[in-house]
Amino acid sequence: MVEVVLRAVRVDVGSSTPLLLLEEVNGSRVLPIFIGAPEATAIAYALQNIAAPRPMSHDLLGNVITALGAQVFAIEITELVDNTFHASLRLLRDGEEINVSARPSDAVALALRVGAPMMVNDALMDDASRLLVVDEDDEDDEEFEAVNEDELLAELRDFLDTVNPEDFDL
Repeated sequence: MVEVVLRAVRVDVGSSTPLLLLEEVNGSRVLPIFIGAPEATAIAYALQNIAAPRPMSHDLLGNVITALGAQVFAIEITELVDNTFHASLRLLRDGEEINVSARPSDAVALALRVGAPMMVNDALMDDASRLLVVDEDDEDDEEFEAVNEDELLAELRDFLDTVNPEDFDL
């Protein structure tokens, strides 16, 4: 398994779809994963430590796991099947490991809230990752990321305010 951190949440220019960039801890590869707008908003809230007046779904899930006497000790992005990434929550309760299937976006949102490490299957990282190219103009990367996260949050809010059910081919 390859440990990763959330490098950024972006909006893909061509498709206007939110995108997670998971960067390996000891390397220069990034795993890009397209996600939904609500999940991107939940992740952006976690990154910016925005507290909702009532628990969001990922907060609720973390609270339920804790209330049941378990803890999330890691999340794993496990495979790519038919262009869909799969993940699992690795829980520990009474010395027993419990694996729960999850969407990568939900797993990442939960990991950010509970402080669990994020892992990617070695073969998946080899097959689906890209080399990270850092723009040398980005001298203060943390400030650059915060500005982009603010922009992303504004874009997501605008999207959520204007989206209609008819916009989706269901």
